[in-house]
Amino acid sequence: MQILRLFLSRVASGLLILISVVVLIASIIYLAPVDPTRLSFGQRSDSATIAQKKQELGLDKPLYAQLVDYLADLSPVVLTQNLDKYEGFEVADIKISSYHFLLKKSNLRVSYQTGNKVSTMVRQALPKTIILALASFIFAAIFGILFGVISAAKKDTWIDKSLLAVATLGISVPSYVAAIVMAIIFGFVFHNITGLNIQGSIFEVNDYGDDYVAWKNLILPAIALGIRPVSIIMQLTRSAVLEVMGQDYIRTAKAKGLSFIKIMWRHIMPNAMNPIVTSLTGWLASLLAGAYFVEKVFNFKGIGELTINGLINYDLPVILATVIFICSVFIVINIITDMLYILIDPRQRT
Repeated sequence: MQILRLFLSRVASGLLILISVVVLIASIIYLAPVDPTRLSFGQRSDSATIAQKKQELGLDKPLYAQLVDYLADLSPVVLTQNLDKYEGFEVADIKISSYHFLLKKSNLRVSYQTGNKVSTMVRQALPKTIILALASFIFAAIFGILFGVISAAKKDTWIDKSLLAVATLGISVPSYVAAIVMAIIFGFVFHNITGLNIQGSIFEVNDYGDDYVAWKNLILPAIALGIRPVSIIMQLTRSAVLEVMGQDYIRTAKAKGLSFIKIMWRHIMPNAMNPIVTSLTGWLASLLAGAYFVEKVFNFKGIGELTINGLINYDLPVILATVIFICSVFIVINIITDMLYILIDPRQRT
């Protein structure tokens, strides 16, 4: 029961955070001195056309009205006088004055530039980003924890110092720089040897117009995106393992004659996992939120590239949709992290 209350409180606070972020970002975007309607029609469009388009998009309304309209479009429930405005159904026997209580689908609106539904654009880009993020996460988790344990076990040896030097370099190099270097070296210079492409998404079209999954296009962006997480997770794992290795119960386990593998697996890693889990879940959220420049370098066509194109074209619905997605990812991952703490560490249950 206590765990359920904790979960519900985290969900409630997450919804409040999401609404606050949407209101803040939408206010900044709507108040920016840029006219998205003029960007849609070009510089030579007449004033009457611009005014009509603004009225159609609701951009002629005051800020508070635009925010209320957008939140109403997002909400799965709404009070409205216009039943034709939303796709949904009226809840029976619930009516306040002339307003009707509707259950409806969340509406992310349509793109100002393409005219396509933003929900469709996000749905098309999302699987690519999820696959890339999970591949990078698995790469970072496996090698980060492995190298961290090796570094801690070989403390102050040349292996430890070499791994720390490589980790420092990995942290210092931005992901987009690593992406450019890897694309040029492995996708262009040594293309005949590696068989990897300098650019390409995971879903491609062959010469016959058929869709196919190009798994090889995932290798370079996943590694480029995972270099920094590997380095940070490695250093965090090393510190956590060394801290646990200095505890009295570890010395007792050694005195009893337990092997290093058993001590590491049964005693050290379970007690060192809290900070590691925090780092892993944080990086998973960051990777899922969109590897903007890495996706752009490799033309991966995921959420990151969709966000960049939306910012370049000042496509308000696209920008807001990607912000909502990013914020939702962090909220969900943080809730999962809190629940994992309870499972990993029994002390958290009290």
